[in-house]
Amino acid sequence: MLTFFVQIKCQLGKSYDVANKLADAEIASEIYSTAGDFDLLAKFYVPTGTDVGHFVNEKVQNIPGIQDTRTIITFKAF
Repeated sequence: MLTFFVQIKCQLGKSYDVANKLADAEIASEIYSTAGDFDLLAKFYVPTGTDVGHFVNEKVQNIPGIQDTRTIITFKAF
């Protein structure tokens, strides 16, 4: 499995809507609200070999209310 995180910046007033739509899609293992430049942090697990860019583009960025994303690829959990 490949693990990665996506920081999500939402349109003003849309953070809870985006978090709920992301949860309803059942594609993220965890979703957190955050402070700072981004509003949400979502953790994803996908099968090894999955094109992460394609996954984020088709499954995450098309959720209404998302303004910007930043993907963080991970290597190893300690």
